[in-house]
Order: sequence, then structure tokens, then C-alpha cells
Amino acid sequence: MAPKVIPYIEDVVEDLGVPGIAAVVLLPVFVPVVAGVGKPIAKAAIKGGIVLYEKGKGAIAEIGESLEDLMAEAKAELAEEKMQQALEAEST
Repeated sequence: MAPKVIPYIEDVVEDLGVPGIAAVVLLPVFVPVVAGVGKPIAKAAIKGGIVLYEKGKGAIAEIGESLEDLMAEAKAELAEEKMQQALEAEST
């Protein structure tokens, strides 16, 4: 039996799914639009994405610092409680 060089259409449809097929079909339509008329729009969208990414990085860093502070405080409180329990057990 010879190997299958050209895939069956059913296999391609199953592998890509509806979004993949839509992208393949619409790609020739959108590429010239984005390259010509839509270039400023595409550039603005990319710039917006970069700005959102940078803001998100800063927000995530702040959240991480806050969580680290909370963990340090919780650990200190646990250590203090253990110390208090040890002192109470020693005095009885």
C-alpha cells in the first residue's frame, strides 16, 4: 500500500475545525486589506496590545509583591503563635 501523499479532505476538515477552515478561506481576503488600507488599523491594534501588555506586567508585579508581603506577615504570625504556645507550655 502506497503512502498517502495528499490528505483526504475529510481529514483536513477534522484537523482544522471550523475556525481553522474560516481562517484559511478568509486569509486571502484579509491579507491585502491589512497590508493596504488596514495597515494603520493593524498598527494601532498592535500598539494597543503592547501598551496593555506593559500595564499588565506592572499590575502582576504589584500583585506578586502584595502576596509576598501577606505571606511574610502570615509566617511571622504563625511563628509568634508557636512561640507563645511554647512559653505557655513551659510555664505550666
